[in-house]
Amino acid sequence: MTIANILWADDEIELLKPHLLFLKSKGYEVTPVTNGLDAVEEVKNTSFDLVFLDENMPGISGLEALTRIKEISDVPVVMITKNEEESIMEEAIGSKIADYLIKPVNPNQILLSIKKILDNKRLTSDKTNQSYQQNFGQIGMALNDKMNFEEWVAMYRKLIYWELELDSAHDNQMGDILAMQKQDANHNWTRFIQDNYVKLLNANDPQGPVFSHQLMAKMVFPLLDQPEPVYFILIDNLRYDQWKIIQPIISDYCKVESDDVYMSILPTTTHYCRNALFAGLPPNEIERRFPSLWSNDEDEGGKNLHEEEFLKEHLKRVGKDVKTSYTKITNLDNGKNLAENITNLNTNKFNVIVYNFVDMLSHARTEMGVIKELAEDEPAYRSITKSWFEHSPLFEIIKKITQKKVKIVITTDHGSIRVKEPVKIIGDRNTTANLRYKQGKNLNYEKKQVFELRNPADGLLPKPHVSSTFAFAFEDQFFAYPNNYNHYVNLYKNTFQHGGISLEEMLIPMIVLSSK
Repeated sequence: MTIANILWADDEIELLKPHLLFLKSKGYEVTPVTNGLDAVEEVKNTSFDLVFLDENMPGISGLEALTRIKEISDVPVVMITKNEEESIMEEAIGSKIADYLIKPVNPNQILLSIKKILDNKRLTSDKTNQSYQQNFGQIGMALNDKMNFEEWVAMYRKLIYWELELDSAHDNQMGDILAMQKQDANHNWTRFIQDNYVKLLNANDPQGPVFSHQLMAKMVFPLLDQPEPVYFILIDNLRYDQWKIIQPIISDYCKVESDDVYMSILPTTTHYCRNALFAGLPPNEIERRFPSLWSNDEDEGGKNLHEEEFLKEHLKRVGKDVKTSYTKITNLDNGKNLAENITNLNTNKFNVIVYNFVDMLSHARTEMGVIKELAEDEPAYRSITKSWFEHSPLFEIIKKITQKKVKIVITTDHGSIRVKEPVKIIGDRNTTANLRYKQGKNLNYEKKQVFELRNPADGLLPKPHVSSTFAFAFEDQFFAYPNNYNHYVNLYKNTFQHGGISLEEMLIPMIVLSSK
């Protein structure tokens, strides 16, 4: 059985017969030619899996043959040469060769190059699957233990690591197994939150999780004591797995100083989390101190219109008298304008940029069929996030500001989860519309299907009415009203939502970078 078809072009092909026989014994079919023109013609007429191309041949050179081959085929090409001149190597590598070998080559070198190029995906997939299988039992045992917050963070990091590894290995079977393990993790995370959330939130334990309203004081403001300007970039609704997807792109320009995770408060929505983050106060305290600036769920108008005021008051309260800017990007033109004028911010000590894209993407996915098709599951959702970032004004902004010595914080206010299971709930006309949490006076639901805060103050939340209750969906569930139930379920099932309890929504990235 032929493993692969290989074209080998070398004017001394007769001397390479031992190599050709060796490859044939390993199951490879090799077509030999003695010059570059013949190599180009063979590629035109035959489908090859790999081409070995001598750099120095009569007629056209190996480099010219390489250029012509690349114009007609994307077949991987290995350049073989006696010439070790750096300029030739650079030209070959710039032409996107798959490998570069220096004569004389031995059969094992050739075999290694073939396996590296043709078998790389399979070998990587096999190794990844084997490694995950070895970790599968350890993860399962850990999930059955009673974990503290730090252990949950380590577990979530591990799950994301294997999710991305199996994605790159393109192994659906093992990916399905991991998805079930992640579902188990979210089930146990829900129990952890039910048992510990109120206690952790009210303890203010220095060893406990950093919550939304503590992030600035504990993890960001200390950076202002260092000499470099600080750029604080909040990408709305950025999950930890999405950060890990864009990290390699950023790493060409920045050095990662810390890769941390902090904990979003409930509800995991922009209204509550981001206001708390900038104010440095929990929502009930924001309402008490700034009644004219805080809006409750049932109030008319925008809910995040005063972030800059909250931030400036927060800085003043903690004695950080620094020159500060605040910029919110809500569309492409805003982003382009900031990218063009970003140098105007260089004289500030603290620059805050709120970038709304990922959240808009998740909502567009719900409302537009074409976006739903492009981001039908987690890997596709990550892929479209990566593609956006690579071509976004935000990436241009980061590249420009890293030309100077700066600190960059990349974080978010909450994450999101793909919802699958509907849960029935009943509420009056003033009940919150969000699919992952409800706030209202007369909520009716199965208690075992929600995490409820009958006293909102326990969760440091406002209490608009005497009988106000918060109910949170968990795992991959979403709330649906009994009226027109089937239509509602079909519309929102498999959409990305936020507001409730899941690892994806609550354990979110807090990254500190510095210029290279």
